[in-house]
Amino acid sequence: MACVRAFQFCLPGPSWKFSEVAELYKRSSERSDMGKYKVPPLPYEYDALEPHIDEETARIHHTAHQTAYADGLNEVLSSINALTHKNYITGILSDLASVPEAARDAINFFGGGYDNHRMFWESMRPGGGGGPGGRLADEIGVYFGSFTEFKRKFESVAAAVRGSGWGWLVYNPTYARLEVMETQDETSPWTLRRVPLLGIDVWEHAYYLRYENRREEYIGSWWHTVNWGEVEERYLRVAE
Repeated sequence: MACVRAFQFCLPGPSWKFSEVAELYKRSSERSDMGKYKVPPLPYEYDALEPHIDEETARIHHTAHQTAYADGLNEVLSSINALTHKNYITGILSDLASVPEAARDAINFFGGGYDNHRMFWESMRPGGGGGPGGRLADEIGVYFGSFTEFKRKFESVAAAVRGSGWGWLVYNPTYARLEVMETQDETSPWTLRRVPLLGIDVWEHAYYLRYENRREEYIGSWWHTVNWGEVEERYLRVAE
């Protein structure tokens, strides 16, 4: 195994270098010269996803909640002298067991929250929706039967999350297949050795101002924002 210092972070064996795959999702522009993680601006205006995601929710979600995850991540990395760690947060999450135990839960929460939200915003666009194309569409048909059946399963899993968490479409590299799964709180699929492709935040802060406790309605409306081009690009990075 090859290890880097700061804390002992070791790449997995040659059969599937999962941490190296995670580094394909690196965003160097999201870190300052001092290594701190920054909240990137949205690729659209706060009101651009109306009526599905309202402007006030988008603004608070991005400027308050995601900022709190970035601040928490920077604090815990600093506490273990790993703020300038060369690996991006996805690489760290993908080998969470190598993180010092005292910091592991905090990195799981704040690091997961930081990256989950980055993917969440990038997975949406004004005028989104519809369905995937190309190879991703074909694979969804193979593993779920149809796009309609995939949506039904995804909605069921996301709606059933107890308390706070996420619903996901992921790629399982062990079996080279697509899967739908949930994670609790801010746990990232990376920590479970899954590659996240599409995720919906079902914490109440993501939808309560507009939808109150109507989570299923929020999920149904959210489909109209999905940026399938971005999702397919993520899939092709790991499926080639």
